[in-house]
Amino acid sequence: MRFGPVSLDQAAGAVLAHSLHLPDGKLAKGRVLTGDDTARLHAAGIAEVTVARLEAGDVPEDDAARALAQALVPDPAGQGLRLSGAGAGRVNLLSDGPGLLDIDVAAVAALNRVDPMITLATLPPLKRVTGGTMVGTVKIISYAVPEGRLATACDVARAAMRRVPPQIASATLIETRVGDSAPPDKGRRAMADRLARLDARLTPRVVVPHDEPALARAIESAPGDMVLVLTASATSDVADVAPAALRRAGGQVTRFGMPVDPGNLLFLGRMGDARPVIGLPGCARSPALNGADWVLERVLCGLDVTSEDITAMGVGGLLKEMPTRPRPRRARENAANAK
Repeated sequence: MRFGPVSLDQAAGAVLAHSLHLPDGKLAKGRVLTGDDTARLHAAGIAEVTVARLEAGDVPEDDAARALAQALVPDPAGQGLRLSGAGAGRVNLLSDGPGLLDIDVAAVAALNRVDPMITLATLPPLKRVTGGTMVGTVKIISYAVPEGRLATACDVARAAMRRVPPQIASATLIETRVGDSAPPDKGRRAMADRLARLDARLTPRVVVPHDEPALARAIESAPGDMVLVLTASATSDVADVAPAALRRAGGQVTRFGMPVDPGNLLFLGRMGDARPVIGLPGCARSPALNGADWVLERVLCGLDVTSEDITAMGVGGLLKEMPTRPRPRRARENAANAK
């Protein structure tokens, strides 16, 4: 592609690089100039315009964007994604429903290294999405790109994105109480909302005393596809009541604690081979984002969450301070400095 100013007698068939406002109306950038257009320009006293002129082997921006997007999503139904139309060198990639965005990060990086004019921007990996969420945008920056480089970009990033749909339909939330009164239902409401975002529901409410045998019996008999445990007293050790109750029920704890704040006091385990169990941190009672969201969303979508996955959440795991947090970080820090 050649780019630069040309006289009007060379402009027909070229792509106008910059919009022009003429006495009889506007000529928009990206327009392929016609003989009538050059006559209008001449009548307006313009003798020269800046254009892009495609050469042999160049692919126009919209065609290039469409081809790359189709390479990224060759199977829309299978990948759970759909494509917008092409315009101004851009095609958007949209989610077809709820779930998590799975990205081949290395493939996207390779695509973006092929040519600075060929680009793909995406949401972060494993970002929760809903139907209609824009998960990525292909943008061809120049008015055309060489066919060979486009082909390379298509090859390295083929099928590099997909939506992972929810796999779990129901969860039992077991809450513990200290004393005779059931806890407020704030935590249950917050968890019901989280599940609903991924098309899952809570089974009827279960509240048991905060002791190991009672909690173990509730875990064993929980009807949901997944078990959530929200204790009246914070779980502060892998030998504390809730993890111990899971082991007593015949399950196992695969991870205690996570490097995400708020959310440190989460534990993850399972009953048998398939049913996941999540011990929720107290911050899960709030609708605000916390570490439990990241684990819960992956589990709901059928992804295996390993201890290594959780340790990797520490980078970016310092989440926004909750205004209702009983002991805000900054307040604790100021108090310590005052001593």
